[in-house]
Amino acid sequence: MTRPLSNDLRERVVGAISAGESCRSVAARFGIAVSSAVKWSQRYRSSGSVVPGKMGGHRKHVLEPHRAFIAERINQTPHLSLHRLKEELAARGVKVSHDTVWRFLRREGLRFKKNPVRP
Repeated sequence: MTRPLSNDLRERVVGAISAGESCRSVAARFGIAVSSAVKWSQRYRSSGSVVPGKMGGHRKHVLEPHRAFIAERINQTPHLSLHRLKEELAARGVKVSHDTVWRFLRREGLRFKKNPVRP
């Protein structure tokens, strides 16, 4: 993913548009897309700032609402495998991958050993 263009460039573009130039001519002069000039100008008019918005996003954890169920299943059956837990979640209508279950357990500190090591 590319990073946002500099605030200095954004300010010069918005300044030129505010001075009366068209978005197309400003975009051609500064070597940017017309859509960028329009969006930066709109952002400046609405918020008073040309600073770019946050990039990327944050996804909510799919298994968070099911934490109590997962913890209860691990306490009831400590030898429960990840695949079996995934199947039980699917039966409850939660379709997730093996990796999603593993990462959730690791993040939440819910650990279990399927086969304890004995000397």
